[in-house]
Amino acid sequence: MRKAIVIGGTSGVGLSLAVNLLKRGYEKIILVGKEMPSDSNVVDDKRLEFIITNLLNCDLSFLDKVDKEFDTLIIACGFGRVALFEDLLEAEVQNLIKVNYLIIAMILHRLYDRIKSNDDFYTLVMGSICGHLSSPLFSVYGSSKFGLCSLVENLNIELSANGYSNRILDVSPGFLKDTNFYGGKTKLDSLSSLANKILDKMFLKQELFIPEYDEVYKNVIQRYNADHVAFGLDSYSYKRKSGRISQSPQLIVGYLSGTFDLFHIGHLNLLKRAKQQCDYLIVGVHESGAWKGKETFIPFEERVEILKSIKYVDEVHKSLTEDSDAWNIYHFDKLFVGDDYKGSKRFLKYEQFFRDKGVEIVYFPYTKGTSSTQLREKLMKK
Repeated sequence: MRKAIVIGGTSGVGLSLAVNLLKRGYEKIILVGKEMPSDSNVVDDKRLEFIITNLLNCDLSFLDKVDKEFDTLIIACGFGRVALFEDLLEAEVQNLIKVNYLIIAMILHRLYDRIKSNDDFYTLVMGSICGHLSSPLFSVYGSSKFGLCSLVENLNIELSANGYSNRILDVSPGFLKDTNFYGGKTKLDSLSSLANKILDKMFLKQELFIPEYDEVYKNVIQRYNADHVAFGLDSYSYKRKSGRISQSPQLIVGYLSGTFDLFHIGHLNLLKRAKQQCDYLIVGVHESGAWKGKETFIPFEERVEILKSIKYVDEVHKSLTEDSDAWNIYHFDKLFVGDDYKGSKRFLKYEQFFRDKGVEIVYFPYTKGTSSTQLREKLMKK
């Protein structure tokens, strides 16, 4: 039974590769991504299993759901923005390195025992032509892909030196149309030909594939090798003149506020679920529970330090009186709250306030388990 896992496989080239694996006889494929595919035919295919997760959390627990029988690993995650280095947000810099390099290196390391074998195991990583030459205005994206392509090259040398037959294929394309990389939509039909060429190279256990190499990129790489400074200046000028510079950060900012007294698993689950739906999570902490008529047991400063130490949280601040006031400062894209507030006077007002600001209010159902109310009641009895 042929099985595969495709990370970054719910859109773009990753999704096209998965669909073409099914056509080649694969019986089960796990697709890992940030959101479900928009194609209903894909979603309804029983041979596909979906794991929705935010790779920015660097949480590899989804690999625990993959059985030991799968023989194909495809990693197609990645994103970038054409912009001056100083115009990138600090969070963008962190996220670009995490998704384009760090999480991929972690996955390869976790599964390296499968790759380091003479039993057939096929591995494919989506690099970029930016990983083989300079790409100003794509600085952090390009450098993270440089690191990734170098990692794959070095691992293939180690595999060869130690007598193993498996290889990791570095697929390094240039511009790819019909994907959502530049804000477009995935068109599976037009990507199918490229996907099949990539899979052919992977099954031959080749180490590098640059699509359109002879037609375009052979000459590009030669120019880079001849004079990398002149090449870089030309690339910089071309990007500026072509109007490809983006002023909008590729970053979904989330916000939630709470007291977070007597921190427990319910709080952790709330933060985890919120981070799964955004790239950067800001948390506002109430100084006390007085606004709800409740006593707080843990000092404000200690609650702030607890939240700062949690990997799902990117920033912690003292909360403002209203979450709408917080938006005036942080300009978040999503506001997270428990569903017990849905329909309340306060949140009906928020829904009206955020309606023309592109902010989504996400109501999370409370899960069973420990609650602050239970802990507070037990403490008060004692």
